[in-house]
Amino acid sequence: MKSYMKPDTHHAAVQRVLELGRSGDAAAFAELVEFLRAPSNEVQRLAVSAIGKLADFGVEPGSAVAVLAPLALKSRHPQTQQYALRCLKKYAASASEHLPDLRDVVRNAANRDYVRAAAHATVVAIEQASKDALNGVRCRCQRCNACVSADEYARSRQAFQRVFCDRCFDEVFLERRNFETQVEINKTIDARDGTVVQSVGERRVADWLTAHGLAFRYDAKFRLIAEFQIRPDFYLPELDVYIEYWGMDTPQYKMSMYKKQVLYQQEGKRLISVYPKDLPALDGLLQAKLRLFGYNPLL
Repeated sequence: MKSYMKPDTHHAAVQRVLELGRSGDAAAFAELVEFLRAPSNEVQRLAVSAIGKLADFGVEPGSAVAVLAPLALKSRHPQTQQYALRCLKKYAASASEHLPDLRDVVRNAANRDYVRAAAHATVVAIEQASKDALNGVRCRCQRCNACVSADEYARSRQAFQRVFCDRCFDEVFLERRNFETQVEINKTIDARDGTVVQSVGERRVADWLTAHGLAFRYDAKFRLIAEFQIRPDFYLPELDVYIEYWGMDTPQYKMSMYKKQVLYQQEGKRLISVYPKDLPALDGLLQAKLRLFGYNPLL
């Protein structure tokens, strides 16, 4: 993504915006508003995302809507517009005055399809929030859209940092436990350093990292943002780099891969993707990509 900032300044701005977004501090809002003026699409996009994350931490909704709505209706970059539309959903109850303009965004064929889809979802959310306000409904399950009690809200936020009714809470808990159990069952291949991995491709990556003296964590849980937790194949703490080996070709796997890649991008993470076709030239690929992130094999 093109930036008109000096590389060091740009990197520092990205890291600061990410820090503010994770802070859970409503006072970060004012500084994030300043970052919306940065001459970098990435910094602006991440600042928008951070304002959305702070919706649950006491940011004044009217103030948030005031800065998000102009970007949601028209932005210099379509991805920033898409992010602003998504984040505006977090403040839906306070954004009803923008419904006519948002419907125009949906109808405008000149907009990117993903922008129009995000605008449609935001319109639906604002309409639902307006109805809920009239009916005294305070919160809904993010999975089934059922009304959520105060106890259900507290329980699900504590466990998942998301809002679920009790039925969906139990289903999500079971799904996650089954998924993690299956992952552990699939670990059957020994890498050189003793790490047990799931595929030959992952073993190739693990063995390369070991041979080059690079410390790594395999399949460790990381919380990237409040709503999501991921399990990257490899994390290199010395370089702050994630490596994912995308080894399957099924539609379901590709969908999951895409969502994960978007999450890495959204959070400004350093990701190296490795595919089966890359394995014959793995040494050159990893050396070239890791050098971009400060790796120097001569040191």
